[in-house]
Amino acid sequence: MAIATVCSSSPNCSPTLPKISPPSLKIHHHNHQPLPSTSGFDLNLVSNDALTTAPAAQTVALAGAALEAAMLGEVNYERETNGIDGLAARRKKRRERRKGLEDKGYEEVPLLPPVTPRSRHLTRKQEEQFCMCLKEGARLEAERRKLVAALKHEPSLEQLARVMGMKKRSIDNILYNTTESEERLIRAYRGLIVSVAVGYQGKGLSLQDLVQVGSVGLLRGAEKFDPKRGYKLSTYAYWWIRQAITIAVAIESRPFRLPGSACSLLVKIIEAKNILSSRLRRLPSHYEIAELLDVQVSRVKLICRKSRPPSSLDRAIVTDRGSVKIQDIIAVPDELTPEQIVRDQQIKEEVERLLGTLSKRESDILRLRYGLDGHPPKSYKEIGDILNLSRERIRQISIEALTKLQQTSSVNNLKLLYGV
Repeated sequence: MAIATVCSSSPNCSPTLPKISPPSLKIHHHNHQPLPSTSGFDLNLVSNDALTTAPAAQTVALAGAALEAAMLGEVNYERETNGIDGLAARRKKRRERRKGLEDKGYEEVPLLPPVTPRSRHLTRKQEEQFCMCLKEGARLEAERRKLVAALKHEPSLEQLARVMGMKKRSIDNILYNTTESEERLIRAYRGLIVSVAVGYQGKGLSLQDLVQVGSVGLLRGAEKFDPKRGYKLSTYAYWWIRQAITIAVAIESRPFRLPGSACSLLVKIIEAKNILSSRLRRLPSHYEIAELLDVQVSRVKLICRKSRPPSSLDRAIVTDRGSVKIQDIIAVPDELTPEQIVRDQQIKEEVERLLGTLSKRESDILRLRYGLDGHPPKSYKEIGDILNLSRERIRQISIEALTKLQQTSSVNNLKLLYGV
Protein backbone atom coordinates (compact mmCIF):
# COMPACT_ATOMS: atom_id res chain seq x y z
CA MET A 1 0.00 0.00 0.00
CA ALA A 2 1.16 3.49 -0.83
CA ILE A 3 0.74 6.36 1.53
CA ALA A 4 0.35 9.81 -0.15
CA THR A 5 1.38 13.06 1.46
CA VAL A 6 -0.54 16.19 0.18
CA CYS A 7 0.97 19.64 0.38
CA SER A 8 -1.69 21.97 1.77
CA SER A 9 0.19 25.20 1.15
CA SER A 10 -0.21 25.28 -2.55
CA PRO A 11 -2.44 23.42 -4.82
CA ASN A 12 0.19 23.32 -7.50
CA CYS A 13 2.89 21.65 -5.42
CA SER A 14 3.73 18.06 -6.08
CA PRO A 15 4.10 15.51 -3.28
CA THR A 16 7.78 14.78 -2.15
CA LEU A 17 9.34 11.99 -0.05
CA PRO A 18 12.09 12.41 2.48
CA LYS A 19 15.72 11.80 1.50
CA ILE A 20 16.91 8.27 2.53
CA SER A 21 20.57 7.32 2.78
CA PRO A 22 21.06 3.53 3.13
CA PRO A 23 23.84 2.52 5.50
CA SER A 24 27.09 1.32 4.02
CA LEU A 25 27.91 -2.41 4.74
CA LYS A 26 31.41 -3.21 5.82
CA ILE A 27 32.20 -6.94 5.90
CA HIS A 28 35.55 -7.88 7.40
CA HIS A 29 37.23 -11.06 6.33
CA HIS A 30 39.93 -12.99 8.13
CA ASN A 31 42.60 -10.68 6.76
CA HIS A 32 40.78 -7.68 8.20
CA GLN A 33 40.59 -5.87 4.83
CA PRO A 34 37.13 -4.23 4.42
CA LEU A 35 35.34 -4.42 1.18
CA PRO A 36 34.63 -1.11 -0.65
CA SER A 37 31.56 0.52 0.83
CA THR A 38 28.62 1.93 -1.15
CA SER A 39 28.37 5.70 -0.99
CA GLY A 40 25.18 7.39 0.11
CA PHE A 41 22.65 8.41 -2.56
CA ASP A 42 19.44 10.55 -2.72
CA LEU A 43 16.23 9.30 -4.15
CA ASN A 44 13.17 11.36 -4.82
CA LEU A 45 10.60 8.65 -4.95
CA VAL A 46 7.35 9.44 -6.56
CA SER A 47 5.86 6.08 -5.75
CA ASN A 48 4.37 5.42 -2.39
CA ASP A 49 6.22 2.04 -2.22
CA ALA A 50 9.42 3.86 -1.36
CA LEU A 51 8.16 4.49 2.15
CA THR A 52 9.01 0.89 3.07
CA THR A 53 12.76 1.42 2.39
CA ALA A 54 13.66 2.75 5.86
CA PRO A 55 12.68 -0.35 7.87
CA ALA A 56 14.33 -2.60 5.30
CA ALA A 57 17.56 -0.59 5.45
CA GLN A 58 17.66 -0.89 9.23
CA THR A 59 17.25 -4.67 8.98
CA VAL A 60 20.11 -4.89 6.51
CA ALA A 61 22.30 -2.77 8.79
CA LEU A 62 21.57 -5.01 11.79
CA ALA A 63 22.33 -8.14 9.75
CA GLY A 64 25.66 -6.66 8.60
CA ALA A 65 26.63 -5.78 12.15
CA ALA A 66 25.77 -9.29 13.35
CA LEU A 67 27.79 -10.82 10.52
CA GLU A 68 30.74 -8.60 11.30
CA ALA A 69 30.58 -9.50 15.02
CA ALA A 70 30.45 -13.22 14.20
CA MET A 71 33.46 -12.93 11.90
CA LEU A 72 35.43 -10.96 14.47
CA GLY A 73 34.59 -13.55 17.12
CA GLU A 74 35.82 -16.35 14.87
CA VAL A 75 39.03 -14.46 14.17
CA ASN A 76 39.61 -13.85 17.87
CA TYR A 77 38.94 -17.53 18.60
CA GLU A 78 41.44 -18.66 15.99
CA ARG A 79 43.92 -16.12 17.29
CA GLU A 80 43.55 -17.39 20.82
CA THR A 81 43.72 -21.02 19.69
CA ASN A 82 46.79 -20.56 17.46
CA GLY A 83 48.34 -17.85 19.61
CA ILE A 84 49.62 -17.98 23.16
CA ASP A 85 47.41 -20.85 24.26
CA GLY A 86 48.25 -22.89 21.17
CA LEU A 87 52.00 -22.31 21.66
CA ALA A 88 51.78 -23.56 25.22
CA ALA A 89 49.89 -26.61 24.07
CA ARG A 90 52.47 -27.38 21.39
CA ARG A 91 55.30 -26.96 23.88
CA LYS A 92 53.58 -29.30 26.28
CA LYS A 93 53.18 -31.91 23.55
CA ARG A 94 56.85 -31.58 22.63
CA ARG A 95 57.89 -32.04 26.27
CA GLU A 96 55.74 -35.12 26.58
CA ARG A 97 57.12 -36.51 23.32
CA ARG A 98 60.72 -35.78 24.37
CA LYS A 99 60.14 -37.35 27.76
CA GLY A 100 58.72 -40.42 26.09
CA LEU A 101 61.79 -40.71 23.85
CA GLU A 102 64.14 -40.27 26.79
CA ASP A 103 62.38 -42.86 28.90
CA LYS A 104 62.10 -45.33 26.05
CA GLY A 105 64.23 -48.37 26.91
CA TYR A 106 65.69 -46.72 30.04
CA GLU A 107 64.75 -49.03 32.85
CA GLU A 108 65.56 -47.90 36.34
CA VAL A 109 67.80 -50.22 38.36
CA PRO A 110 66.22 -50.90 41.76
CA LEU A 111 68.08 -50.80 45.05
CA LEU A 112 68.87 -53.92 47.02
CA PRO A 113 66.21 -54.75 49.58
CA PRO A 114 67.29 -53.99 53.15
CA VAL A 115 68.18 -56.93 55.38
CA THR A 116 67.19 -56.52 59.02
CA PRO A 117 68.84 -57.92 60.97
CA ARG A 118 71.91 -58.49 58.82
CA SER A 119 72.76 -62.16 58.98
CA ARG A 120 76.13 -63.60 58.03
CA HIS A 121 74.49 -66.54 56.31
CA LEU A 122 73.27 -65.84 52.80
CA THR A 123 70.71 -67.75 50.85
CA ARG A 124 71.41 -68.96 47.34
CA LYS A 125 69.11 -66.29 45.92
CA GLN A 126 70.95 -63.55 47.82
CA GLU A 127 74.32 -64.79 46.57
CA GLU A 128 73.10 -64.73 42.97
CA GLN A 129 71.71 -61.22 43.47
CA PHE A 130 74.97 -59.93 44.97
CA CYS A 131 77.02 -61.49 42.18
CA MET A 132 74.83 -59.79 39.57
CA CYS A 133 75.33 -56.46 41.32
CA LEU A 134 79.10 -56.97 41.16
CA LYS A 135 78.87 -57.73 37.45
CA GLU A 136 76.92 -54.50 36.88
CA GLY A 137 79.49 -52.57 38.88
CA ALA A 138 82.33 -54.08 36.84
CA ARG A 139 80.57 -53.14 33.59
CA LEU A 140 80.05 -49.59 34.83
CA GLU A 141 83.71 -49.31 35.80
CA ALA A 142 84.81 -50.59 32.38
CA GLU A 143 82.68 -47.97 30.60
CA ARG A 144 84.03 -45.26 32.89
CA ARG A 145 87.61 -46.20 32.01
CA LYS A 146 86.80 -46.10 28.31
CA LEU A 147 85.34 -42.61 28.69
CA VAL A 148 88.37 -41.44 30.66
CA ALA A 149 90.66 -42.71 27.90
CA ALA A 150 88.55 -41.02 25.22
CA LEU A 151 87.82 -37.71 26.96
CA LYS A 152 91.15 -37.40 28.84
CA HIS A 153 89.24 -36.46 31.99
CA GLU A 154 86.72 -37.91 34.42
CA PRO A 155 83.26 -38.14 32.73
CA SER A 156 80.18 -36.56 34.25
CA LEU A 157 77.22 -38.54 35.53
CA GLU A 158 75.12 -37.53 32.53
CA GLN A 159 77.77 -38.72 30.06
CA LEU A 160 78.11 -42.01 31.88
CA ALA A 161 74.35 -42.49 31.97
CA ARG A 162 74.07 -41.76 28.25
CA VAL A 163 76.75 -44.31 27.38
CA MET A 164 75.24 -46.94 29.65
CA GLY A 165 71.74 -46.27 28.33
CA MET A 166 70.36 -45.65 31.81
CA LYS A 167 69.01 -42.88 33.97
CA LYS A 168 71.26 -41.00 36.34
CA ARG A 169 69.38 -42.44 39.26
CA SER A 170 70.19 -45.94 37.98
CA ILE A 171 73.92 -45.16 38.00
CA ASP A 172 73.70 -44.12 41.65
CA ASN A 173 71.75 -47.28 42.46
CA ILE A 174 74.39 -49.46 40.78
CA LEU A 175 77.17 -47.86 42.82
CA TYR A 176 75.23 -48.34 46.02
CA ASN A 177 74.36 -51.96 45.18
CA THR A 178 77.99 -52.77 44.36
CA THR A 179 79.28 -51.40 47.66
CA GLU A 180 76.55 -53.12 49.66
CA SER A 181 77.14 -56.44 47.89
CA GLU A 182 80.88 -56.32 48.59
CA GLU A 183 80.33 -55.69 52.29
CA ARG A 184 77.76 -58.48 52.66
CA LEU A 185 79.85 -61.05 50.77
CA ILE A 186 83.02 -60.29 52.75
CA ARG A 187 81.08 -60.48 56.00
CA ALA A 188 79.52 -63.81 55.02
CA TYR A 189 82.76 -65.48 53.82
CA ARG A 190 85.25 -63.99 56.25
CA GLY A 191 85.70 -67.37 57.94
CA LEU A 192 86.68 -68.99 54.63
CA ILE A 193 89.19 -66.22 53.91
CA VAL A 194 90.82 -66.55 57.33
CA SER A 195 91.09 -70.34 57.02
CA VAL A 196 93.01 -69.98 53.73
CA ALA A 197 95.20 -67.10 54.95
CA VAL A 198 96.36 -68.94 58.09
CA GLY A 199 98.26 -71.46 55.96
CA TYR A 200 100.42 -68.69 54.43
CA GLN A 201 101.56 -67.02 57.64
CA GLY A 202 105.26 -66.47 58.16
CA LYS A 203 106.04 -65.93 54.48
CA GLY A 204 106.51 -62.16 54.52
CA LEU A 205 102.95 -60.92 55.08
CA SER A 206 100.94 -60.51 58.25
CA LEU A 207 97.60 -62.23 58.80
CA GLN A 208 95.74 -58.95 58.39
CA ASP A 209 97.37 -58.34 55.00
CA LEU A 210 96.62 -61.88 53.91
CA VAL A 211 92.95 -61.50 54.87
CA GLN A 212 92.76 -58.22 52.96
CA VAL A 213 94.24 -59.81 49.84
CA GLY A 214 91.92 -62.80 50.23
CA SER A 215 88.91 -60.47 50.34
CA VAL A 216 89.95 -59.01 47.01
CA GLY A 217 90.20 -62.52 45.59
CA LEU A 218 86.73 -63.35 46.93
CA LEU A 219 85.17 -60.34 45.18
CA ARG A 220 86.98 -61.20 41.97
CA GLY A 221 85.64 -64.74 42.12
CA ALA A 222 82.11 -63.54 42.91
CA GLU A 223 82.25 -61.29 39.87
CA LYS A 224 83.15 -64.26 37.65
CA PHE A 225 80.71 -66.66 39.33
CA ASP A 226 77.98 -68.22 37.16
CA PRO A 227 75.16 -69.70 39.30
CA LYS A 228 73.67 -71.52 36.30
CA ARG A 229 76.46 -74.12 36.42
CA GLY A 230 75.11 -75.49 39.67
CA TYR A 231 78.18 -74.92 41.89
CA LYS A 232 78.31 -73.16 45.23
CA LEU A 233 79.89 -69.75 45.52
CA SER A 234 82.15 -70.92 48.36
CA THR A 235 83.57 -73.76 46.23
CA TYR A 236 84.24 -71.44 43.30
CA ALA A 237 85.61 -68.53 45.32
CA TYR A 238 88.03 -70.71 47.32
CA TRP A 239 90.46 -70.97 44.42
CA TRP A 240 90.30 -67.25 43.72
CA ILE A 241 91.09 -66.51 47.37
CA ARG A 242 94.03 -68.91 47.32
CA GLN A 243 95.37 -67.53 44.04
CA ALA A 244 95.24 -63.95 45.29
CA ILE A 245 97.07 -64.85 48.50
CA THR A 246 99.71 -66.91 46.65
CA ILE A 247 100.48 -64.09 44.20
CA ALA A 248 100.69 -61.55 47.02
CA VAL A 249 103.12 -63.75 48.95
CA ALA A 250 105.25 -64.27 45.84
CA ILE A 251 105.43 -60.54 45.12
CA GLU A 252 105.67 -58.99 48.59
CA SER A 253 107.71 -61.57 50.48
CA ARG A 254 110.83 -61.33 48.26
CA PRO A 255 113.01 -58.40 47.18
CA PHE A 256 112.59 -59.52 43.57
CA ARG A 257 109.54 -60.93 41.83
CA LEU A 258 109.35 -64.43 40.40
CA PRO A 259 107.18 -65.23 37.36
CA GLY A 260 103.79 -66.76 37.95
CA SER A 261 104.86 -70.19 36.66
CA ALA A 262 107.91 -70.15 38.93
CA CYS A 263 105.75 -69.25 41.95
CA SER A 264 103.37 -72.14 41.32
CA LEU A 265 106.30 -74.53 40.87
CA LEU A 266 107.89 -73.23 44.05
CA VAL A 267 104.74 -74.11 46.00
CA LYS A 268 104.86 -77.63 44.54
CA ILE A 269 108.56 -77.95 45.42
CA ILE A 270 107.89 -76.96 49.03
CA GLU A 271 105.07 -79.49 49.31
CA ALA A 272 107.20 -82.21 47.73
CA LYS A 273 110.07 -81.40 50.08
CA ASN A 274 107.78 -81.78 53.10
CA ILE A 275 106.42 -85.12 51.83
CA LEU A 276 109.86 -86.54 51.09
CA SER A 277 111.27 -85.30 54.39
CA SER A 278 108.62 -87.16 56.37
CA ARG A 279 109.04 -90.25 54.20
CA LEU A 280 112.86 -90.38 54.06
CA ARG A 281 113.55 -88.89 57.51
CA ARG A 282 116.02 -86.47 55.91
CA LEU A 283 116.14 -83.51 53.53
CA PRO A 284 115.55 -84.70 49.94
CA SER A 285 117.93 -83.88 47.12
CA HIS A 286 117.04 -81.92 44.00
CA TYR A 287 116.99 -85.12 41.96
CA GLU A 288 114.43 -86.73 44.27
CA ILE A 289 112.19 -83.64 44.18
CA ALA A 290 112.43 -83.46 40.37
CA GLU A 291 111.57 -87.16 40.08
CA LEU A 292 108.50 -86.77 42.29
CA LEU A 293 107.25 -83.70 40.40
CA ASP A 294 108.30 -85.03 36.98
CA VAL A 295 110.22 -81.87 36.04
CA GLN A 296 113.80 -81.16 35.03
CA VAL A 297 116.45 -81.12 37.75
CA SER A 298 117.97 -77.90 36.40
CA ARG A 299 114.62 -76.14 36.82
CA VAL A 300 114.29 -77.31 40.43
CA LYS A 301 117.83 -76.09 41.18
CA LEU A 302 117.19 -72.71 39.57
CA ILE A 303 113.97 -72.05 41.47
CA CYS A 304 115.45 -73.20 44.78
CA ARG A 305 118.43 -70.90 44.27
CA LYS A 306 116.32 -67.89 43.30
CA SER A 307 113.85 -68.40 46.15
CA ARG A 308 116.43 -68.24 48.91
CA PRO A 309 115.85 -65.43 51.41
CA PRO A 310 118.43 -62.61 51.29
CA SER A 311 121.23 -62.61 53.85
CA SER A 312 122.38 -59.55 55.75
CA LEU A 313 125.93 -58.32 55.25
CA ASP A 314 126.12 -57.68 58.99
CA ARG A 315 125.49 -61.34 59.80
CA ALA A 316 128.40 -62.81 61.72
CA ILE A 317 130.10 -66.04 60.68
CA VAL A 318 131.82 -68.05 63.40
CA THR A 319 135.24 -69.44 62.42
CA ASP A 320 138.22 -71.00 64.26
CA ARG A 321 139.73 -67.54 64.68
CA GLY A 322 136.53 -65.94 65.91
CA SER A 323 133.50 -64.33 64.33
CA VAL A 324 133.65 -62.17 61.25
CA LYS A 325 130.99 -60.28 59.29
CA ILE A 326 130.11 -61.19 55.75
CA GLN A 327 130.90 -57.72 54.44
CA ASP A 328 134.47 -58.09 55.71
CA ILE A 329 135.19 -61.16 53.63
CA ILE A 330 133.42 -60.16 50.40
CA ALA A 331 135.71 -58.60 47.83
CA VAL A 332 134.76 -55.26 46.31
CA PRO A 333 134.12 -55.61 42.56
CA ASP A 334 136.26 -52.56 41.73
CA GLU A 335 139.12 -53.63 43.93
CA LEU A 336 142.18 -54.70 41.92
CA THR A 337 145.16 -56.69 43.03
CA PRO A 338 148.72 -55.46 42.27
CA GLU A 339 149.13 -58.17 39.65
CA GLN A 340 146.03 -56.97 37.81
CA ILE A 341 147.23 -53.37 37.90
CA VAL A 342 150.61 -54.32 36.36
CA ARG A 343 148.95 -56.45 33.68
CA ASP A 344 146.54 -53.65 32.68
CA GLN A 345 149.44 -51.25 32.37
CA GLN A 346 151.33 -53.66 30.12
CA ILE A 347 148.26 -54.15 27.91
CA LYS A 348 147.84 -50.40 27.55
CA GLU A 349 151.49 -49.95 26.51
CA GLU A 350 151.25 -52.80 24.00
CA VAL A 351 148.09 -51.30 22.42
CA GLU A 352 149.82 -47.92 22.07
CA ARG A 353 152.78 -49.65 20.38
CA LEU A 354 150.44 -51.37 17.91
CA LEU A 355 148.57 -48.18 17.08
CA GLY A 356 151.91 -46.46 16.45
CA THR A 357 152.42 -48.73 13.44
CA LEU A 358 149.36 -47.25 11.72
CA SER A 359 148.77 -43.85 10.14
CA LYS A 360 147.27 -41.05 12.19
CA ARG A 361 143.86 -41.31 10.52
CA GLU A 362 143.71 -45.10 10.98
CA SER A 363 144.81 -44.78 14.61
CA ASP A 364 142.21 -42.11 15.34
CA ILE A 365 139.42 -44.17 13.77
CA LEU A 366 140.29 -47.25 15.88
CA ARG A 367 140.52 -45.17 19.04
CA LEU A 368 137.06 -43.68 18.41
CA ARG A 369 135.57 -46.98 17.30
CA TYR A 370 136.63 -49.01 20.37
CA GLY A 371 136.83 -46.24 22.98
CA LEU A 372 140.55 -46.62 23.64
CA ASP A 373 140.84 -43.06 24.98
CA GLY A 374 138.38 -43.62 27.82
CA HIS A 375 135.36 -42.34 25.87
CA PRO A 376 132.33 -44.46 24.90
CA PRO A 377 132.69 -46.34 21.60
CA LYS A 378 131.19 -44.60 18.58
CA SER A 379 129.48 -45.90 15.46
CA TYR A 380 130.77 -45.55 11.91
CA LYS A 381 128.31 -42.75 11.23
CA GLU A 382 129.35 -40.76 14.31
CA ILE A 383 133.02 -41.14 13.41
CA GLY A 384 132.26 -40.06 9.82
CA ASP A 385 130.56 -36.91 11.10
CA ILE A 386 133.62 -36.09 13.21
CA LEU A 387 136.19 -36.71 10.44
CA ASN A 388 133.96 -35.42 7.62
CA LEU A 389 133.91 -38.80 5.85
CA SER A 390 131.16 -41.15 4.78
CA ARG A 391 130.06 -44.08 6.90
CA GLU A 392 131.17 -46.61 4.31
CA ARG A 393 134.63 -45.01 4.04
CA ILE A 394 135.12 -45.19 7.80
CA ARG A 395 134.17 -48.88 7.74
CA GLN A 396 136.70 -49.59 4.97
CA ILE A 397 139.52 -47.75 6.78
CA SER A 398 138.84 -49.59 10.06
CA ILE A 399 138.91 -52.99 8.31
CA GLU A 400 142.21 -52.11 6.59
CA ALA A 401 143.72 -50.97 9.91
CA LEU A 402 142.71 -54.19 11.70
CA THR A 403 144.13 -56.25 8.86
CA LYS A 404 147.50 -54.46 9.24
CA LEU A 405 147.54 -55.07 13.00
CA GLN A 406 146.89 -58.79 12.55
CA GLN A 407 149.93 -59.05 10.28
CA THR A 408 152.32 -57.52 12.81
CA SER A 409 154.39 -59.63 15.21
CA SER A 410 153.49 -57.46 18.25
CA VAL A 411 149.95 -58.79 18.28
CA ASN A 412 151.21 -62.09 19.73
CA ASN A 413 152.47 -60.30 22.81
CA LEU A 414 149.02 -58.79 23.34
CA LYS A 415 147.43 -62.26 23.05
CA LEU A 416 149.76 -63.58 25.73
CA LEU A 417 148.82 -60.75 28.10
CA TYR A 418 145.14 -61.49 27.64
CA GLY A 419 145.76 -65.24 27.94
CA VAL A 420 144.28 -66.00 24.53
